[in-house]
Order: sequence, then C-alpha cells, then structure tokens
Amino acid sequence: MAFSFPEPTALVLMLHLHPSLVSSVVKPENLVITPRVPVTWYYDLYGNQCNRAFVPAGCVTFENTAIVHNDGKPDVLGVNARQHLPHELPDDVLVYLLASRYCEVDSELRDIAWAQFGKLPAGWVLVQAVCEFVHKHIKFDYMKARANRTAFDAYREKTGVCRDYMHLAITFCRCLNVPARYCTGYLGDIGVPVSPSPMDFSAWFEVYLGGTWYPVDARNNVPRIGRVLMARGRDAADVALTTTFGVNKLESFEVCTKQV
Repeated sequence: MAFSFPEPTALVLMLHLHPSLVSSVVKPENLVITPRVPVTWYYDLYGNQCNRAFVPAGCVTFENTAIVHNDGKPDVLGVNARQHLPHELPDDVLVYLLASRYCEVDSELRDIAWAQFGKLPAGWVLVQAVCEFVHKHIKFDYMKARANRTAFDAYREKTGVCRDYMHLAITFCRCLNVPARYCTGYLGDIGVPVSPSPMDFSAWFEVYLGGTWYPVDARNNVPRIGRVLMARGRDAADVALTTTFGVNKLESFEVCTKQV
C-alpha cells in the first residue's frame, strides 16, 4: 500500500497475520515501511496485533510478505452444532450479539430478521438460510463500494462488496441470537476456478455454535480453502488495515494471495 501525507501523521496499522496462526507460519512476516520509521506494537481488545507508527510527510509505502501452511481442507461446517440460548453464552461472547458501528441490531433489521427467518430451526440451518438470503439479496459491485455503508444500507440498496455481505449477515444472525463476529484476511483462488478479478483480500464472518466459532461466508456462500486470518472484531470498524490521524490519500493498494 502507498499513501501520500501532506504532513507528518500518526497511524495504527493492522497488517500482521492473526496471532493464532503463529504455529502455521513457514516464512516469517516481513513488514517494511518506506521511508523507515520506528514501529511499536500491541494487542487490541480482540486479540489482534496492531502497530503504531509516526510517518513523515510525502509518499509512504507499507509492504508485508509471508508464507503460511494450510491443511488444504475446506471450511469446517457446524452442521450438527446447537445454538446456545443467550443465558448460556460465555461472557466474552455476549458482545457479538450487540449492535456495533456497521451492524444495527437495534434497527428495523430485527423485525425483518424474525419475519424472514424466525420459523426456521435454530443453529446451522438458520445461519445457512441467512447466508443464502444475503448472497442472493446483494449484488457485488466494487465500483459502488463506500466506507460508510451499514448493514441496513446494504439491505435497502441491495449492492456492495464483501464487507457489506458480512455486515448484513452478521446483523441478521445477532438479531436471531446467534453470536457473529467479523473477520478480515487473505483468500486466494484455491480449489475454485481462477477469477479474472482475484479477491486476494477478503472478509468473512464467524458464528458461535456448540461452543465453537465456525467460519461462514455470505459473499461466496460455499466452503473455501486457504483462509488466512488477519484480524477479528465486531465489524469492519474494528479491523481497519490502517487508521490515520490526519489527512492522507491512498495512492495504490495491491494484495496477492497464491498457493506455493
């Protein structure tokens, strides 16, 4: 990624692999910021690794590379996992039932969710029905992407990118008392036909059923191979790749995820 800054600016970066993948790393990450600046790191409230930097005015680039081992198996499906009642959930899971910046659980979507899915069996069947609906309801259009589109906006506008699919599906799940959290990371075209427009950087979400978090993807709506997690949170606001405390312009952004 390359940004131009009119003046020295402080940043928070979330460009590392998720700490849970440490045992899977074959070739360690190599985060390079040009020009070179001091970088510190910390873990946020959700266990993601973040960096802090203060960059000079002008063009600044951020590069990272790594090789990660993957078992080559598709996403695990929680077909037989039961849905917990709210009072049974662990304390640290409850937050993923609440409203957040892009997921307005406390909006009209609650009534829409119960009208659309309320008669279905609880658990995996319910989650899959949500994904099927969202997958068909939203039309993918990268040219119509915008940073302030919420789940309710995506429902009304019926267009968006991967994050919009996830925000709407997450919100429906939370409305139906299924804890759901947002994930961001790498996803190459492994085990699927190569796309003319590869989605090497992607979003998905996880649902909590039967005491386990399961990956779900309302955008692709099929189990995928090779997800490489970078960060988790309540929604996209918690996992921004860069948070800048000043004016900036994105000059370039390129991600390549491939099987080696």
